[in-house]
Amino acid sequence: MPAIPYPVQLGLTVLHTALCAALFLFAYLQLWLLLCYGEKRLSYRPLGLFLGLLWAALRTVLFSCYLQNSLRAAPLQRQPFPHWLLFCSPGCLLFASLCLLNLYFAEVIFKVKCAAEFNKYKVLLYLGSIFTSLLFLVVNLTCAMLIHGDVPESRLRWTVFVRALINDSLFILCAISLACCMCKLAKMSSANVYLESKGTSVCQALLVGSVVVLLYSSRACYNLVAVAISPENVPSPFNYGWDNLSDKMHAEEVSGEEYVVFGVVLFLWELVPTSFVVLFFRAQRLTQNLTPAGMVNSHSYSSRAYFFDNPRRYDSDDDLPRLGAREGGR
Repeated sequence: MPAIPYPVQLGLTVLHTALCAALFLFAYLQLWLLLCYGEKRLSYRPLGLFLGLLWAALRTVLFSCYLQNSLRAAPLQRQPFPHWLLFCSPGCLLFASLCLLNLYFAEVIFKVKCAAEFNKYKVLLYLGSIFTSLLFLVVNLTCAMLIHGDVPESRLRWTVFVRALINDSLFILCAISLACCMCKLAKMSSANVYLESKGTSVCQALLVGSVVVLLYSSRACYNLVAVAISPENVPSPFNYGWDNLSDKMHAEEVSGEEYVVFGVVLFLWELVPTSFVVLFFRAQRLTQNLTPAGMVNSHSYSSRAYFFDNPRRYDSDDDLPRLGAREGGR
């Protein structure tokens, strides 16, 4: 196969740098808008935007290091932690954003069905998301440090396999959980009213959730298969996982083919889902807010427009008994 021309490699580097920098600036602007709108700093929107901001910043710095030579980043290869920070830690940010989406949609489902149930399990949901994200981070960081140490080739392969097995399995499990949330959300007629009060809709939620589930789960499944069955004696730019390209870069250079594939993988399986998440959590000046979360279950909304104009108000048969019971209590 003929070598990829250097101008093509440089053009791809500039393109990826510009795309990541644009996403960084967009997320940065959205965070400032949230601050101006008085959004809570530890709510879902700031956290989602901050994760996207960090991912875009790290990838922008990484591709900027390749601008001088698209196949060389020698200072990064000699220092384990900076190498992990730029190559591997963005994968941890992607997993954290997946956990955040799971938590957000689980909260929406609980609040629409029964807010008291969410208050009951809120601490468990938060702690579970934090623990899962920390587990992913610890496994990723530990294996990355071992790979940069003086380890035998057989142990190195087992380290890569264990990291892929744990991390990609976590991605698949969280993607399945998010898919279940999407299915439940699609069946709840009153969920659209709640989401519209938050500046989004069920259609937007389903679109973002479907894209994230499809891309993350497909990449995780591919990584597991590639790490498990790819032959060691057949060189290929496609037989690496989330950050296995960084594992190969103990040498001073990588091939042009590997670098191009690396850029395509980052665009399709990282930049696209991260952009969807950032757009979903973008800043919006909300003119419509629901009354306390417990009233979502009783269908008492703060806007008369929703009360009279929502044609799907009584679509769910499960809602009618609760409404009748509430009116009988009056």
